[in-house]
Amino acid sequence: MEVFYIYEVFQSFLSAPAYHLLLEGLLIIWILRLIFTKSYKPHRTELTEKEKEDLIADWCPEPITPDTPASHHALHPRVVDGKPGKLVTVNGQQCINMATLNFLNMIGNSDVEQAAINTLRTYGVGSCGPRGFFGTTEIHLKFEEALSKFMGVEETVMYSYGFATIASAIPSYAKRGDVIFCDEGVNFATQTGITASRSNIKFFKHNDMEDLERLLEEQAVVDKMNAKKAKVVRRFLVVEGLYMNYGDICPLPELVALKHKYKVRLFVEESLSFGVLGERGRGVTEHYGVLVDEIDLIVASLENAMAVIGGFCCGKSYVVDHQRLSGVGYAFSASLPPMLASAAIAVLDKMENDREMFHILQQNCTLMHKKLSSIPGIVVDGRAIAPIKHLRLKGLENRSREHDVTILEKIVQEAERKGVALVVARYLDNKEHKLPKPSIRLAVNSGLSEKELESVIEVLKNVISNVIANDLVYSITKIPNKRCAVNTFCKFFLMN
Repeated sequence: MEVFYIYEVFQSFLSAPAYHLLLEGLLIIWILRLIFTKSYKPHRTELTEKEKEDLIADWCPEPITPDTPASHHALHPRVVDGKPGKLVTVNGQQCINMATLNFLNMIGNSDVEQAAINTLRTYGVGSCGPRGFFGTTEIHLKFEEALSKFMGVEETVMYSYGFATIASAIPSYAKRGDVIFCDEGVNFATQTGITASRSNIKFFKHNDMEDLERLLEEQAVVDKMNAKKAKVVRRFLVVEGLYMNYGDICPLPELVALKHKYKVRLFVEESLSFGVLGERGRGVTEHYGVLVDEIDLIVASLENAMAVIGGFCCGKSYVVDHQRLSGVGYAFSASLPPMLASAAIAVLDKMENDREMFHILQQNCTLMHKKLSSIPGIVVDGRAIAPIKHLRLKGLENRSREHDVTILEKIVQEAERKGVALVVARYLDNKEHKLPKPSIRLAVNSGLSEKELESVIEVLKNVISNVIANDLVYSITKIPNKRCAVNTFCKFFLMN
């Protein structure tokens, strides 16, 4: 049988056309050439020993990290001793705390501390496991249930780190090929989340609804041109409730109207507005009287008003539950220590039963905003009822960013010596989508009395006046033209 098969092959070979045999022969030769020849033959240059030594001597490796000046703020951290409540001890100096975001004055609250201590004795310090791998305790579930009830939503998922909450939530939904419309003023954690999603990102001008609608109209035109592709492209709208970098509030009713008009999913980051805005501290939805169901996903940190660690996402069950498998920060990070979850439950209980704290906070914010606005030489950014204020310099034009930061740092240092703790707002300059102007970030606390707020204002008035005046005198001495110097001096005092 094998002999017959070989005979048949041989006969077929003899009967094949000559051009066919030639083509097969060339193909065999080409295949053999590919197998036995190298595709790349590097040109070898033999170096002498002297040439090798010269190359080694000339080689200069790039530094692993860039050079950092000795005066950089990160090299001189302010050391806090004790609890950073409404009063804080910084580098041995007791100050009124206007730096940390302890809006509801929950740091040092005895009830919150006792709840954490009781849980510590039962569950220990940490969880040492993600939520899906023996990291879920009864305390975590209790907090999620309590927060869902407080916010009036179907479900809540709890994260162990505030920054990772929004940075994980966005890419768990938005993927490559999707479109994200994002306010250019969002904080860096939100920027990290939209970048990690690898979606098509379209930034609109800060709180500019006309610019947002322009981008939405452009996307609608693109969708009509390719209706088949548009069916699988998801569109997201990402904003902050109360903006960290500006202290102003998003126009939520207009955003909801655009959401319905252009069929986009609305995500609101409420790290600063939760526990601050609204009659009961429920955030920007309560502030505007917008139904919470109008928001597809609410994301917030627990590290500001609630004074613990972690964050949460809440909304419809079919939306939120998706993160338990796809939220990287949830699925792969160790869960929040149970004692901190208990502390968060205690704070939430106080928020439900003591509405007066929100009224006091808003009173303090309004008073502080009014008093700060009367100080010459600075501009106060943000809404009056917002607990975060940005103090920016005004006056002379054409100053460098570095110069403004230096002046602001001098104001902060001098205020600290006089008993007021402040902080210059810091950013990753080369990574921010839109770098905000230099500012002093001031945080208002509901525990501060009117007398303490007045004391802060008095210190700021004196310090700002002295620092700006000294800087102005120094700058004028550097101007060679005396007439220009006099004009500059007069212009400053006319503007202030």
